[in-house]
Amino acid sequence: MQHLNIEIKARCQNLDRIRQLLKSRSADAKGVDHQVDTYFNVPAGRLKLRQGNIENELIFYQRNNQAGPKRSDVSIAPVEPNSPLKDVLSKVLGVLVVVDKQREIYFIDNVKILLDTVVGLGTFVEIEAIDSDGSRTAGQLQAQCNEYMKLFEINPADLVAVSYSDLLLDIKS
Repeated sequence: MQHLNIEIKARCQNLDRIRQLLKSRSADAKGVDHQVDTYFNVPAGRLKLRQGNIENELIFYQRNNQAGPKRSDVSIAPVEPNSPLKDVLSKVLGVLVVVDKQREIYFIDNVKILLDTVVGLGTFVEIEAIDSDGSRTAGQLQAQCNEYMKLFEINPADLVAVSYSDLLLDIKS
């Protein structure tokens, strides 16, 4: 499955406030997922295997590193839990880094809101305005992303330009 995202990631010290806003907007809470994302060495973009209780998928994406809303072209393939795929990809490509997080997953229409607690990094909010069927333009997705940034009172200084994998790699170097 291929789709277009306009997304942001921001550091967040007040996840409870965002939870209350999501509840007041009748967000569809999918649950809390303990996710382990294994990133593999690839020549371009990012390839990760997500293993969780709710989401299990192989994800390839390409996006520019920028702090504000950014376009992400994503390809996702569902994976069975406990699949041997991680071992195969590790042998073929090598592991770049592993991201371990607790993720609360919410949806309001086509917008996915994620509240993350990442081991070694802290707490974050992600907003992903998603077009999976070609019915929304990048401009419409951008407007949705901006709307939730405003609602959640995300400070521009808290925006994160890179992936969790990049943040962890920066700590290690």
